[in-house]
Amino acid sequence: MALTMSQTMTLLSEHDLLIEKKAAQEPPRKFAHVTYDSRQATAQTLFFCKGNFEPAYLNQAKEKGATAYVSEKEYAQGQGLTAIIVSDVQKAMSLLGAAFYGFPQNQLFITGITGTKGKTTTAYFAHGVQDAHTDGHAALFSTIDRITGPKPEQRFKSDLTTPESLDLFHDMAEAVKNGMTHLIMEVSSQAFKKNRVYGLKYDLGIFLNISPDHIGRNEHPTFEDYLYCKEQLLRNSKNVIINAESQHFDEIYGAAKGSLMDDHIYLYARENSLISFQTQVDFEFKETRQDLTESTVEISSYSDKGRKLAVDGEYEVDIPGDYNQENAIAAIVAAAMTGVSATEIRQHLPEVRVPGRMEVFQTKDHGTVYIDYAHNYASLKSLLSFLRQQIPDERLIVLTGSTGDKGISRRSGLGQAISEEADVAILTSDDPATEDPLQIAQEIDQHIDHDQVEVQIVLDRKTAVKQAIMLSKPGEIVVLAGKGRDATQKLNGKNVPYETDVKIAEDLIKER
Repeated sequence: MALTMSQTMTLLSEHDLLIEKKAAQEPPRKFAHVTYDSRQATAQTLFFCKGNFEPAYLNQAKEKGATAYVSEKEYAQGQGLTAIIVSDVQKAMSLLGAAFYGFPQNQLFITGITGTKGKTTTAYFAHGVQDAHTDGHAALFSTIDRITGPKPEQRFKSDLTTPESLDLFHDMAEAVKNGMTHLIMEVSSQAFKKNRVYGLKYDLGIFLNISPDHIGRNEHPTFEDYLYCKEQLLRNSKNVIINAESQHFDEIYGAAKGSLMDDHIYLYARENSLISFQTQVDFEFKETRQDLTESTVEISSYSDKGRKLAVDGEYEVDIPGDYNQENAIAAIVAAAMTGVSATEIRQHLPEVRVPGRMEVFQTKDHGTVYIDYAHNYASLKSLLSFLRQQIPDERLIVLTGSTGDKGISRRSGLGQAISEEADVAILTSDDPATEDPLQIAQEIDQHIDHDQVEVQIVLDRKTAVKQAIMLSKPGEIVVLAGKGRDATQKLNGKNVPYETDVKIAEDLIKER
């Protein structure tokens, strides 16, 4: 892995990013390392000054062996280094990162998935089927895990839904080196807003849904900006699959048609939905069986290109929830588009498990416990609504919190979902970061109807999890929402070890 100065100048010039190059007395001819973290700089490093950058970082990189830096302005601390001044350092970093790692995306069939909810579940569905089809040669970049190969050490916890571009292309290169031929990856709106995936073209893009989220001081200023960033996946994919029942479908479909011919756009919707009467969809599906642990769906094709994929028929989905049926349909169509037969899909789809997603635990003397990552209005509403339909006459107890320093708009949404579907709410800490967890809980509480819902605030999450379970009676349901199998909590700017909701619940149930 290497990058020459000539390649660097050519790529930046071709994309109209290069402003000027100020060469040192002995300008480097090539780079043996690229990084945006000054602590990782070594000899012959090309260093990127991006994000919350402080000039001292550049000085540290120089001391460790950096020979050039890429920045949107020149720094005195870079004296003696070649300065490559660009109009957008994030775009430059993505382009040069791909080149440094040998354009690994060209050796992978990449499926990108976006949506306000369902990205992780859909990614696991698609990965599970495609990995089985390729005999273990499918990589996965998700909110939960990054899988770059078949060995245990090639599976690790994700830091971001979509990592920084240098990390992304590094992991793609690792996947290629490990023999991977396919990659399924979640693509966040922030990945497009911050140009982490600039220049990346997806073989297949999946657009699941859109609803207000990630709107706040550190994220998207408006919903329109959020939607625009989500739509970039459609503009950067060779083929797309769209859930036609998504809100703002007209804008989403318009973004796809602005870049692709109809033959490359696949639409799906639930049978007899309003959109299926207004728009010609390629696939309709219906639920044929549903309970608290699994469901069965049936797909029917309604276009020539849909029929060519030969996916008509029934499929078992072993993760409950009607909203997960929509995720499964997207994964089924995606798998067929990568060459997986319907027979293989039917065999492998029921085998898929998503860590921390709709995990079910039965208790002897208390209610049934569901653990899920639901963390905004759309996901929590869907989860609680589904469970409410299963137990209309029993109590529904929900434990949740909200993250600090981001997703501020989620707090009102969580309160609204609780008011609409729950009987008891226990508000606790999630990842408060630098914010006061009590204030976050109180903000959620302001949006809960206390005439409908009994509310308790228990800030210690472990105590709150135990209390929620012990409060329940047989026949009732307890939902532990927000963290799933996340083994850390962000407290006061630090990642603090956390047992996970799953382990706390399992230990309590064993004790009882």
